[in-house]
Amino acid sequence: MTIAFLNGEYMPLSEAKISPMDRGFLFGDGIYEVIPTYAGNPVGFKGHTTRMAQGLEAIEITNPYTAEQWQDILSNLVSKNQTFIESGNIGVYFHVSRGTDTKRFHAYPKHIAPTVFGFAFEIAPPQPTSKTDVKPFKVALQQDKRWQRCHIKSTSLLGNVMHYQAGVDAGVNETILYNGDGMITEASSCNVFMVKDGAISTPPLNHELLPGITRAIAIEAFKQAGLVVTETWFSKEDLLNADEVWLTSSSKEVAPVVEVDGHVIGNGEVGDVWEKAIAAYHSYKFKA
Repeated sequence: MTIAFLNGEYMPLSEAKISPMDRGFLFGDGIYEVIPTYAGNPVGFKGHTTRMAQGLEAIEITNPYTAEQWQDILSNLVSKNQTFIESGNIGVYFHVSRGTDTKRFHAYPKHIAPTVFGFAFEIAPPQPTSKTDVKPFKVALQQDKRWQRCHIKSTSLLGNVMHYQAGVDAGVNETILYNGDGMITEASSCNVFMVKDGAISTPPLNHELLPGITRAIAIEAFKQAGLVVTETWFSKEDLLNADEVWLTSSSKEVAPVVEVDGHVIGNGEVGDVWEKAIAAYHSYKFKA
């Protein structure tokens, strides 16, 4: 029986209820984060809570808790759910909506309390460090049709859902996106990296992509391991001609991609640079 957190109380997930007048339900008016933990140890907690605070500020919702209070809620959710998630690989989802109003009206209402929800769920174990053991991804490729404030981790995810579903419909794991200029931005639920001639690249941050916490941890980990990594734009043609392609996210860590839109990447096998990269990521991830 999974235990959830809702507006200051812990309860069985099946008993957690919100009003249909909640603006998170009506408008997707809120911010969320997913924080991975392994054996009780969170990855990127400071980065996740900082990004959540920035997102809440951007849409003018008062952050209901301090970082220390968020830490307590996360620790309690992990502790209360360890019996149900025996692997110890636990993701914690936090969701803050603007709250419940008495009417449906587009403008921000005043003087309503945010709705705060959190729950724990099992995530995949850490990625193996051997390229012979990892399961590589295949992905689709589409022009990005979402809104132009992708740097805000909004709960309004319909565009992402539709792009991700396109990958599902194509029988692959994800969908990588490119903008109107043909430059790669991100994937529907991940950031994107490519490798060419031993050098690692990932698109620079702007309003077209999410500032992924795993992305940030990975970049620092790679640099500390002596790998060459730059934040620079690259085209969909560059991507298809890359030696290696990776996706990063909280649940996927650094996932290798061997096929994009039916095009084989490199020699169609997980690359040597990925082995170095995932080892570097594992060595650094709990230090971030």
